[in-house]
Amino acid sequence: SRGFSFGAPTIEEVELAEMVKGAMPNVELLRLVNSGTEATMSAIRLARAFTGRRKVVKFTGCYHGHADFLLVKAGSGAATFGIPDSAGVPKEFAEHTISLPYNDPDALCAAFDAAGQEIAAVIVEPIAGNMGVVAPRPSFVDALQTVPRRHGALLIADEVMTGFRVAWGGAQELLELKPDLTCLGKVIGGGLPIGAYGGRADIMGMVAPLGPVYQAGTMSGNPLSVAAGLATLTVLCDIDPYPGLEEKAARLCEGIARAAEKARVPVQVNRVGSMFTVFFSEVRVEDLAGAERCDRQAYARFFHEMRRRGVSLPPSQFEAAFLSTAHQDAEIDLAICAASEAFEAMGRG
Repeated sequence: SRGFSFGAPTIEEVELAEMVKGAMPNVELLRLVNSGTEATMSAIRLARAFTGRRKVVKFTGCYHGHADFLLVKAGSGAATFGIPDSAGVPKEFAEHTISLPYNDPDALCAAFDAAGQEIAAVIVEPIAGNMGVVAPRPSFVDALQTVPRRHGALLIADEVMTGFRVAWGGAQELLELKPDLTCLGKVIGGGLPIGAYGGRADIMGMVAPLGPVYQAGTMSGNPLSVAAGLATLTVLCDIDPYPGLEEKAARLCEGIARAAEKARVPVQVNRVGSMFTVFFSEVRVEDLAGAERCDRQAYARFFHEMRRRGVSLPPSQFEAAFLSTAHQDAEIDLAICAASEAFEAMGRG
């Protein structure tokens, strides 16, 4: 198990799967893949096979990788460059994808009322990060949990960004969400290429060789990524960084908000755990439409002002910023000071 690829499972692959399962009780069986895109693509294929249905619901501004049928009103880079749908994707590939507003339980109910017997699954970023950070409303979380199940559809939690970041058990732990399937990305590989999808045993039992749903990859669960993932998750389990990250991120974001208020620059600082976004808006941002109404030119100015002062933020408002265990009090103080100077410079014009 010390090579780069065997094309067969290793002991460490099983150990990593058991560690993920221990953190996320909703994951009863797990399959390792090579990326978050492979994870979401495979989970949707599985959901369609399990339900015998074709349609999939996603939410505008949520990004689930670059599979053709998911590049419909996507977030992340697609939102940054104003590309709602990608060139090169035949419309037939996307005709079974229903895109709804994030944080809108009524829209979800209406979609199922109209086509509930055709919908295989709802896929969602439980905490949106690809339109900037947007937390779900409690009523939205409740609808995600109840509406698909009531109609015999599956709920897929895309935790590529939130898994092991906002809590040891991911967003589903914070929100007390019980998805049928969960998708994870490079966090379980310590940043190296890897992904995973898993969930209920009766659903995962349809994946070959146990069932008829084919999915494979030569480098899936490769020993290098698995070793890095085991090391990373072991450290996270041992040190439990989440309370400290919560405290530091709260101090940073409160400091940024106070600096903006002092300079009379209207901002909304959205944060969940160690994820945050500074939106230049006078009103709270709760979906992609709200994010698109923000002053993105002001954000670009803020990005460059902060960079000149030694603080690196995402160059796009539609990307989340993250605090890590490497950031200590000195770095947080520096960032707050830089934000204060940046807002003052912006206030002067």
